[in-house]
Amino acid sequence: PSLPPQFSGLLGTVYRRGNLTFTRDGNSLISPVGNRVSLFDLKNNKCETLPLATRLNIVCVGLSPDGSLAILIDEEGAALLVSLIGKCVIHQFYFHKPVHSVSFSPDGKKFVVTKDNLAYLYHAPGKKREFNAFVLDKTYYGPYDETTCIDWTDDSKCFAVGSKDMSTWVFGAERWANLIYYSLGGHKDVIVACFFEENSLDLYTISQDAALCVWQCDTELDGLKPMPPKEAAKEKSAAENDEELLEEPKGEEIHGKADPNEQESRGKVKYSRVAKYFFNKEGDFNNLTSAAYHKKTHLLVTGFASGVFHLHELPDFNLIHSLSISDQRIASISINCTGDWIAFGCSGLGQLLVWEWQSESYVLKQQGHFNSMVSLAYSPDGQYIVTGGEDGKVKVWNTSSSFCFVTFTEHTSGVTAVTFTSTGYVILSASLDGTVRAFDLHRYRNFRTFTSPRPSQFSCLAVDSSGEIVSAGSQDSFEIFIWSMQSGRLLDVLAGHEGPISSLSFNPMKCVLASASWDKTVKLWDMLDSWRTKETLIMNSDVLVVAFRPDGKELAVAALNGQITFWDHENAVQTGSIEGRHDLQMGRKELDKITAKQAAKGKSFTTLCYSADGQSILAGGLSKFVCIYNVKEQILMKKFEISCNYSLDAMEEYLDRRKMTEFGSMALIDEGGGGEDGVAIPLPGVKRGDMSYRHFKPEIRVTCVRFSPTGRSWAATTTEGLLIYSLDSGLIFDPFELDVDVTPSNIHKTLRQKEYTMAIIMAFKLNEKKLIQEVIEAVPSSEVDVVCSSLPDLYVEKLLEFLASAFEISCHLEFYLIWAHKLLMLHGQKLKTRSVKLLPVIQFLQKSIQRHFEDISKLCEWNIYNIKYTLAISQQRGMKRLAQEASADEEELDSDSDYLM
Repeated sequence: PSLPPQFSGLLGTVYRRGNLTFTRDGNSLISPVGNRVSLFDLKNNKCETLPLATRLNIVCVGLSPDGSLAILIDEEGAALLVSLIGKCVIHQFYFHKPVHSVSFSPDGKKFVVTKDNLAYLYHAPGKKREFNAFVLDKTYYGPYDETTCIDWTDDSKCFAVGSKDMSTWVFGAERWANLIYYSLGGHKDVIVACFFEENSLDLYTISQDAALCVWQCDTELDGLKPMPPKEAAKEKSAAENDEELLEEPKGEEIHGKADPNEQESRGKVKYSRVAKYFFNKEGDFNNLTSAAYHKKTHLLVTGFASGVFHLHELPDFNLIHSLSISDQRIASISINCTGDWIAFGCSGLGQLLVWEWQSESYVLKQQGHFNSMVSLAYSPDGQYIVTGGEDGKVKVWNTSSSFCFVTFTEHTSGVTAVTFTSTGYVILSASLDGTVRAFDLHRYRNFRTFTSPRPSQFSCLAVDSSGEIVSAGSQDSFEIFIWSMQSGRLLDVLAGHEGPISSLSFNPMKCVLASASWDKTVKLWDMLDSWRTKETLIMNSDVLVVAFRPDGKELAVAALNGQITFWDHENAVQTGSIEGRHDLQMGRKELDKITAKQAAKGKSFTTLCYSADGQSILAGGLSKFVCIYNVKEQILMKKFEISCNYSLDAMEEYLDRRKMTEFGSMALIDEGGGGEDGVAIPLPGVKRGDMSYRHFKPEIRVTCVRFSPTGRSWAATTTEGLLIYSLDSGLIFDPFELDVDVTPSNIHKTLRQKEYTMAIIMAFKLNEKKLIQEVIEAVPSSEVDVVCSSLPDLYVEKLLEFLASAFEISCHLEFYLIWAHKLLMLHGQKLKTRSVKLLPVIQFLQKSIQRHFEDISKLCEWNIYNIKYTLAISQQRGMKRLAQEASADEEELDSDSDYLM
């Protein structure tokens, strides 16, 4: 049996917190999103979420110089060593305390981690196999307060560490005889960043009050003298003797001195401050929150709490450029290796921007929903997903690139439901602002706005299969409103429910609308009948969601008592039920007074969706699990755990006893007061700091689940973002009607004998994707017609499914189009009889062909434009040449006539 769908991507959220990092080639950007990491390929316009996750939100990412390894560290100091080539976890390590920053040395042999007021130097994992990947080399003491930032010299000899005590320390990775470790002051606020100049010990330090200090060193990097071996051995043995008494190894301990005396500093490396610059010359107070420096081009980029960034050229501090890109603080900045692209992350709104400063244009501009997503819908071909959020925005995402390509902001309140029409070019959205809006995906505009006679908040939405009838349910007047898409007029108001309308669903095959309400009924309305109400189904509990099977013959209903019931709506007979309350498996919130087991008794599924073939049903609710049930057998097939992020609330079933005190839960204490975001806890009379700032944990929940019409994937909107799970058939051996004679060697033998149809059938029996591809690509294009006509019906379906997946990756476009064309022409009538069963495969094929059509049509239009342009230029030049020749002839005639005269 084939494996269940695997996690394939995280959309809807592009950045949460932590530092952004460009890959070594400068074409891709690594962005931490909650407890996962997304890789944005800026050259190929694609986004990929790595299939690994930390236990809590990621706060810092360190990338090795060769780009093959990354260290991900979460809020509590748990680290993962990740291979970016294999996209897997190699090693886990626990730093015991929160880590502020991590940085690899340019030669890749060491890395530094800062936590508390210390800096730890570790040996970086090498190419050889080792038992422990993280070996502590040295521990550096010096700063009095927490350390904030790290920067290395180009030859990996020294590194600088900035601190909250307003000092910067220069340490040596090795013991240097003429380098004593002392602090550089000169600032009046927390150090945000420190940078070495290229191939030099000269240093720039930047503080939160927007001040830059330039430090000049009297020694070059080559002037550092190694410590004599005897002294180094003495210090090492002293450190080892101390280490025997310690529980946690600290490596070699190195203590810096804040104010070394004259005798100690004689003949040693000296720093002197040569300049101090201020960013805020107008006097308006603005916190500097992040900075990045590109050593080759001497470009300094600084980001501020107001969303403004500055570009300066150092060391002269010349302002190149200044721009406001957001109204929230810029949390992270990164520059790629060439110095052309600058990445900005704004954690407040979840924005990620990549700016090309020379052309002053955006390379990437993405933003997730500000608040949680509420609903989603797939386009009929499965190529796009539309999401609606509590922030009133409607966003459309491309499933292949994972990017949002259009955002509609017309709604003035939270969006409650979104859907596509059957054409796939119109999106409908219902909102609490009392409007239902229709958006056009050709011109990207809101072309229809449907409203009710009396203002009412719409809680659900449905559109019929023709795309002509639009219906929305109200949660305050208990009515259902019906509009015409063509004219935009209100056609009818359906009254009869005695409670808020919770869900609407149109039968895909007939013009019948099912409406669910809190009055414990589901009503079926015939849109073509003047009496409207066709049937009323009575439930035991308030109805939350209703869904039709894709063939329209069955209705699924989820109620407040946790039951999912199935109905034959034609005869108003219940055909089955699933008791799903125990499968939801609720977590206990930090402030809950009752246990998770007791709380689960009142929980239920809030979203339902049938699979494309109608055999399974997906269900989700206020829990971290999505359940998939077999409808016929009424059993749970699989539970998907959508998140393992313990930074979210209601993740754990049992509360941690250590967090419970005699006064109640520790979660009630609002610690930190936002100190991490650069908002200081204010003293009386001080105008800084935000007293309204509160730390909160969002609760894990699934607001909507939908199956892709192609049947290859399903998506869920959750607190984490939009998660997509898809089938990856490349990882499994799933033979079909396997025979003793069906072996790869026999298939190759049959192929050599030019028995193409037999070879294809045998390849499908073995069901090895690479082998099927080899066999099909070995068939000459002239033979495709004959092979297609002789294929049995069962293998026609399998071949269509293979073609659809081959279109995604293959470059033999015309060859596969010939196959698809011949198959559909020859077997079209037979396929039509099984259209309901085959619909997902056909839609998968359509999605693949449509994507290529869009790509190639753009290329063709560009080529046509270029050809027209060159023709126009050649014509212009031809005209010029003719004009010049004509004028030259005239001049000759004039000269001849003069001569004759």
